[in-house]
Amino acid sequence: MASTRSKNTPGNYCLDQRQNTGPEEWLLYKYGANGVPFEQKLPGVGLNPGQMPYHGMSYNPADIESFLWGINSTNLVNPAGPLTPELKCLQSADLFKKEPVLMPVPLVVSKSQRPFPLP
Repeated sequence: MASTRSKNTPGNYCLDQRQNTGPEEWLLYKYGANGVPFEQKLPGVGLNPGQMPYHGMSYNPADIESFLWGINSTNLVNPAGPLTPELKCLQSADLFKKEPVLMPVPLVVSKSQRPFPLP
């Protein structure tokens, strides 16, 4: 007996598959809201520090963490060798340029004046 409902049509099947894979692609997008940035920078003038992924500051973060926790430090069969961290050189992201402070060459502080009183 033939189906009279539109549940078994090829178009309906494609729609169901799109509904199943669409949210998954959106959640697993690498550069999404909770993902990694396109280029990583350190916070500079005018920015608060945010979250940094575990591989944001070095090329071998797992080796560094294992060394700091002391994993494989008491292995007498295959002792761990010395660790050489491979750090990334990150630039800083500034929102505005900070002007240099101009100081007079002979800085003379007068001892006869009082400081400004606080209320």
